[in-house]
Amino acid sequence: MTRVVVVGNGMVGSRFVEDLLTADTAHRFDVTVLGAEACEPYNRVLLSEVLAGRYGLGALTLPTPRDRRVSVRLGTPAVAIDRDDRSVLDADGLRHRYDVLVLATGSAARIPPLRGLGTDAAGLPRGVHPLRTIDDAREIVAATLNARRAVVLGAGVLGLEAACGLVERGVHVTVVHPAPALMERQLDGDASRAVESAMGSLGIDHRVGVGADEVVLDGGALTGVRLADGEVLPAQLLVLATGTVAATGLAADCGLATDRGVIVTERLACPADRRVFAIGDCAQPPEGGSGLVAQGWEQARRLAATLAGTAPAAVTAEATGSDVVRLKANGLDVVTMGVCGSQRPDDTVHRQLRLSDPAAGRHIEVVVSDGVLVGATCVGDAQVGADLVAAYTRRTPVPADPAYLLLPALPTAAATAASSPAELPDGATVCRCNSVSKGAITAQWEHGCRTVEEVAAATRATTGCGGCTQEVCDLLTWLGCRPEASQNVPMEGEMRFTPGKHMIHSAETSAP
Repeated sequence: MTRVVVVGNGMVGSRFVEDLLTADTAHRFDVTVLGAEACEPYNRVLLSEVLAGRYGLGALTLPTPRDRRVSVRLGTPAVAIDRDDRSVLDADGLRHRYDVLVLATGSAARIPPLRGLGTDAAGLPRGVHPLRTIDDAREIVAATLNARRAVVLGAGVLGLEAACGLVERGVHVTVVHPAPALMERQLDGDASRAVESAMGSLGIDHRVGVGADEVVLDGGALTGVRLADGEVLPAQLLVLATGTVAATGLAADCGLATDRGVIVTERLACPADRRVFAIGDCAQPPEGGSGLVAQGWEQARRLAATLAGTAPAAVTAEATGSDVVRLKANGLDVVTMGVCGSQRPDDTVHRQLRLSDPAAGRHIEVVVSDGVLVGATCVGDAQVGADLVAAYTRRTPVPADPAYLLLPALPTAAATAASSPAELPDGATVCRCNSVSKGAITAQWEHGCRTVEEVAAATRATTGCGGCTQEVCDLLTWLGCRPEASQNVPMEGEMRFTPGKHMIHSAETSAP
């Protein structure tokens, strides 16, 4: 048996184990997983949805394999790696020997250097919380019971989602962002101003282009945040959404090369030790890290195939949409994908068209090349955003006049039919995070899956950003209403399909 030790049981580490077990048809691997958190792996991407009250904590739990080849030690972090001995020491003092070591340690919340804050996430003042783990989400939700005002520091995707979630819980929120534009990695100035306008309509204040300088405390508890320009924002809650820092300590301590992450080759191996691999947020591959879970999942798939000596699992011919960034926030419709034309003003290859009305909270930009959509930004129009994502991921030909992409499609009979599950081709991707097609979901229906939870366990659909949950639910409803479905009525005691049942209705539990 080949002994594989996986350090990290998060979204990427657990996915790697699942992929390896699937690829290991000869049952050659014996896998030990060391997880620092004392709970089953869960979907971090949806933590902001917990703040908004749309998901219970229990609904975030990811499907995990139950297999005799795997031993998982929850709440047992690794504390040291001995590469000469080829072993990993855990916090309980046990030593785990390996033939292959996979580092999937992820990243930790970055604590900004504010006066009065300190640098250790474990010793933050009362009222100050990062949003990185399920425990962070639980503590922030509890804090909203007494907090009247909150400051969210950082206006990337997570910060804006957190702000909207807090507003839905009745807290007055001010977003503070030192960069000149919100979501500056994805949006330009006009798009940012459109988002600012939409935030105002939701009652969210903002300070863009000015950073925080100090936390104001009284008796060790937060009472406000002082900005770099001297303004003090009263607050009983401060949410830190200021990025992450790759967890590279274990790798550095055992002599592996690190920079922004653990440096790895194209094969995801550490150059100094080809028995050690790194994937996910902790890794720094030659192409760099995107910070998106889709990249970690793709690395998990490739590494599992490499170790098992098989070809990587096939993916849909469509674009997977792994670079689609969608804001999960009620009232803020923002989606970006692919090439950003506003940052390529001298590019003669790509054609850029824009419709921008920041005061009305609307900004749409499309970038076209060789008759297909290669990039887009959409703020303030959910229908156009959905149409653009479909065109981008499916690489459908754009209209002869691409300006039609900037406006909602007319509600013609043909358009209505094309958007229905019945007219969707079997090869069309429903879950872009996991490249799950309509045909794959239909096949699971034929095998007895009747709820979104069952489809998620069988195909991984909905377990990424969660944006496809309603599509999966609609597809299951359609499958259950087909004439041929009525000919296969379940016998007494069999599970029956309940239209509309999906993961966000799961009851909240004390641990995921």
